[in-house]
Amino acid sequence: MADPTGPAPTGLDLPGPDPTGPDLPGPDVLDAFRLTGTPALLPGGAGNSVRVGDAVLKPDAGDPESAEWLGDVMARVREDGFRVGRPLRARSGAWSHAGWSATRFVAGAEPDHAGAPRWLETVAAGRAFHRALAGVPRPAFLDRRSDWWAVGDRVAWQEREPAVVPALREPYEMLSALAGPPPSAPPQLVHGDLTGNVLYAPGLPPAVIDFSPYWRPPAFAEAVVVGDALLWHGAGTGLLRAAVSLSGPAFLPYVARALVFRLATDSARARDLGEHRAAEVVTGARSFARAARLLGAVRPSANPFPAPSG
Repeated sequence: MADPTGPAPTGLDLPGPDPTGPDLPGPDVLDAFRLTGTPALLPGGAGNSVRVGDAVLKPDAGDPESAEWLGDVMARVREDGFRVGRPLRARSGAWSHAGWSATRFVAGAEPDHAGAPRWLETVAAGRAFHRALAGVPRPAFLDRRSDWWAVGDRVAWQEREPAVVPALREPYEMLSALAGPPPSAPPQLVHGDLTGNVLYAPGLPPAVIDFSPYWRPPAFAEAVVVGDALLWHGAGTGLLRAAVSLSGPAFLPYVARALVFRLATDSARARDLGEHRAAEVVTGARSFARAARLLGAVRPSANPFPAPSG
């Protein structure tokens, strides 16, 4: 078996800016939110968020229903061990205007994942955020989502048949065996993309931004952070063992399921864009295989890839 702690290739699903260049909010949008100043593009994420003074504006992806729901939730969530950017209402009273929503700017920066990683602190911030969301009803619009990430999520939870591109089939089988059957833990509203969306500032609680709603057990959302660290940031068995110490051995199958989520998302994108044989898909396959080997190395089993029990 290859060394499971070897360097991590870069995966396929890393976020990045729109190569055609982002749209910027016009004067009517700024006026609607009572903002003055010149919009300045913010780094990171999808590359389409802009800062104007003490506010951040972000496109609502053409879904005003989810934008209104998100504004209601984030206006009411009680900060306890984390910070959020509170939403701003437009002059109309709505949480969005002309395809844009706005929040207060929160100070902080993404950690240096290579030099000073803070993975377990990010997990803890997510855990605190999810405690604050407990009891929020499931939004109906989640059922209508059909983007690549929604497809990947349903495949990971065995709610949809996988249609994995050939280059990713072997790591998919490895990770699916490690994930086993879906757990019976109760679902709730969670942030499904904490990696890169928890910011740190001296003397302040971590800030949770860019809420991506999913309806899953909180441990799954936490496992996505750990899985992303394995895939994209070179983390190894040390992080997995620390995560097990924090959350118990039952956390490992959640990490495997989180990796299936990322893999199935990559596969859906590759299939739609005709990238079945692209070099980045092959590189992504190596990343997922490495992550599976890392999980196998810490799993309490003589066989790192046993068939899931009944």
